[in-house]
Amino acid sequence: MMQIKIYTTTTCPFCKLEKEYLDSKGIKYENIFVDQNPEEAKRLIEQSNQMGVPFTEITKDDGTIAKILGFDKDKINQALGISG
Repeated sequence: MMQIKIYTTTTCPFCKLEKEYLDSKGIKYENIFVDQNPEEAKRLIEQSNQMGVPFTEITKDDGTIAKILGFDKDKINQALGISG
């Protein structure tokens, strides 16, 4: 089963839009607030080489990981195999 992690902050409007979009599609995800958890903020930098949010990691059934910076609906749809 696919796993989705979204690195966000509590004040990011694009993070909120992405979560609302996934909620509207009935897609489950793990929301990680990097502004409330320094360890996760460190992990975000390690995974993405920057501090921008939202940063989404989609681990597919075959083990490949799609990494998407920003709320990029087209890339998210492609990684999840859904239509917009």
